[in-house]
Amino acid sequence: MKHTALALSIMTGALGAAHAQDYPTRPIRLIAPFAAGSSVDILARALAQPLSRQLGQPVVVENKGGAGGNIGVDMVAKAPKDGYTIGIGTTGPMTVNPTLYGSKMPFDTRKDLAMVGVIASSPNVLLVHPSVPARSLQELVAYARAHPGGLNFASSGVGSTNHLAGELFKSLAQVEIVHVPYKGNQDALTDLLAQRVQILFSGVPPVLSFIKSGQLRALAVAGPEPSPALPGVPTVAQAGLPGAEVVAWYGLIAPAGTPRPVIERLNAELRKALALPEVRAQLASAGADPSNDGPEAFSRLVDTELQRWQRVITHANIRME
Repeated sequence: MKHTALALSIMTGALGAAHAQDYPTRPIRLIAPFAAGSSVDILARALAQPLSRQLGQPVVVENKGGAGGNIGVDMVAKAPKDGYTIGIGTTGPMTVNPTLYGSKMPFDTRKDLAMVGVIASSPNVLLVHPSVPARSLQELVAYARAHPGGLNFASSGVGSTNHLAGELFKSLAQVEIVHVPYKGNQDALTDLLAQRVQILFSGVPPVLSFIKSGQLRALAVAGPEPSPALPGVPTVAQAGLPGAEVVAWYGLIAPAGTPRPVIERLNAELRKALALPEVRAQLASAGADPSNDGPEAFSRLVDTELQRWQRVITHANIRME
């Protein structure tokens, strides 16, 4: 029996290697688990053209939004393990939703997906309306402690990245601020500008013009490095609140069990695409910084983020209705 199992294992490995040697021989589906025009869609389309050219086969973007990204990522998880259906995995469906949705999750991030490589990351920025008498993160913390429940923070919905950013801030700063969820980031931003709410964590591109015009005040970048687009704005750690980093990330994923040589080929071509000036420019327009992290680093990132967001969600007792 042992000899039979060994023989089968060798045969499977040989077949996988042979498959990868010819790969690809037909078009590849690239699933974007959010709507057209979203940051995920922009990244997917920025990559599709150079990947098509490099692989010698069309890479066709398909938008499959819904359920906070779960529907699209689940399509990748349940696709044939041959490298012809791949997708963009993000913070939400891969590391936040498993705790938010619990037993209702249609896939298991660790068991059902193979990590190809990190595409890019995008830090949030902590914003306040200028009516808030705080010109630094520490002044905001002091004001919030002196006025418990007196400040509202907006988000693009329960369980969204900027909702969790606010909850993480509340926990680390030990302040009581009130969560106000909206149907999307644009609605949240509109009410922040109108002073109906006072605080918002947001990606940089949608708010940059308002910061420059003085309509909004940026207190800290919730990332490991300062943002080149926001000179003079410190990171949350530099501003005295380490651990409050909230970075949206995007990675290339495939079904678990996809042959390792196929994963390696896809990762190699992803790295080439990310080095192209036109791709880097398109990523920058979406507020994203290209990455060079491969499958192993991507897997470590997912493990860390799963544990981190489970702690935040459990502590804040966040539940999907």
